[in-house]
Amino acid sequence: MTNLTTGGCLCGALRYEANSPPTYAGYCFCNDCRKASGGGFIAFMGYPASALRITGDAVTHTLAQSDGRKSERNFCPRCGGLVYGGIRGETDEHTIYAGTLDDPAHFKPAIAIFNSQRPAWVPLPEGLKVFERMPG
Repeated sequence: MTNLTTGGCLCGALRYEANSPPTYAGYCFCNDCRKASGGGFIAFMGYPASALRITGDAVTHTLAQSDGRKSERNFCPRCGGLVYGGIRGETDEHTIYAGTLDDPAHFKPAIAIFNSQRPAWVPLPEGLKVFERMPG
């Protein structure tokens, strides 16, 4: 398949394959993503659940947001690598964390969200559509 995108955790126990391009891709600068990643942002790519095949065990951490949403982040129980968002088998779409890509060239960001929480030490890449909060 020409559109196959693959990736996974540090140890390779939690893997994914996407058989289509992402529906969106960008950077999230929210406080929660920064803390989850240990960096200034999380680079993400959104896929319909039907386009993904996820294999391996995952541990899900769920965090209730102030607006009523829930952030569900999944990581490998063996190495701790953060891999994807959403509940496998329950959500209609998943967020794949771009740092887990086997080929980083598959990441083509178009948006930046929660720019209002971006630390001054994190540069904002040019050419992105910028949202101060979560786009609605």
